[in-house]
Amino acid sequence: MATQRTTLTPATPEPAPAKERGTRVRPVPAVSRSIAILRLLGDTKQPMGVKAIADALDLVPSTGLHILRVLVSEGLVTVDPSTKRYALGSGMISLARSVLGGGSFAQLVQPALDRLAAQGGVTAMGVEVTGMQSAVVLALSRSDQPFRFHTDVGSQFNALVSATGRLIAAHNGESWTQLRKRFEKITWDQAPSFDTWKSEVEQSKALGWSLDRDNFMSGVTVIAVPVLAQSGRMTHTLAAVGLTSHLDLGAVNALAARMLQEARQLAGALPG
Repeated sequence: MATQRTTLTPATPEPAPAKERGTRVRPVPAVSRSIAILRLLGDTKQPMGVKAIADALDLVPSTGLHILRVLVSEGLVTVDPSTKRYALGSGMISLARSVLGGGSFAQLVQPALDRLAAQGGVTAMGVEVTGMQSAVVLALSRSDQPFRFHTDVGSQFNALVSATGRLIAAHNGESWTQLRKRFEKITWDQAPSFDTWKSEVEQSKALGWSLDRDNFMSGVTVIAVPVLAQSGRMTHTLAAVGLTSHLDLGAVNALAARMLQEARQLAGALPG
């Protein structure tokens, strides 16, 4: 089979992001442990006892119990008095609604995702870059095509994986030595070599958008474009996921151009 030559269309150049002064974060163990407990209960999706929670997070059981009691008093966690097992509480719903509504990125991006999904026959996602380690899906829209990419609002994934990961690597200012260490921990269906991935990161910086073709998931193509805050910092991305067999190079370039247009319109509505 002949190998198809990849020719990607560059975006119109964006202003260079403003450099940020690094912020020193002082660890607050009680806060970190509380967040770890909430994430654990969210990930397991079933009630857990104090010992199971403490074992999973390497906590002293009495410490875990004190934190759980506070979380229960705040409505973020519930406890079954008969089994002494803990689960996420309804207070988490109001917090989630605050993130997803009221002029949030999720609310702003939804019409754009609906258009991209319908026009491109893809699953379109609005992703928040939450830090150096992970990214989270804030909104999504699915086309009426038989293909369904299995993800949900709130799903988190490694910050460097797939097309969004290439953009994060291009924008976050980390050295290649640091990126290599993190790259080696990523799980792919068809892992690229670090040198190949590095060259794709550099290409995404030059083009203004990125592409993952069959690496993240075999048979699946992912396109991502940055959404820049007014300061020029990349705070979010738009991502489109579809079958590689349905997205030839012409379709990829056309979809990327539409995504870039949507991203520019969104950027003006985001705070600095």
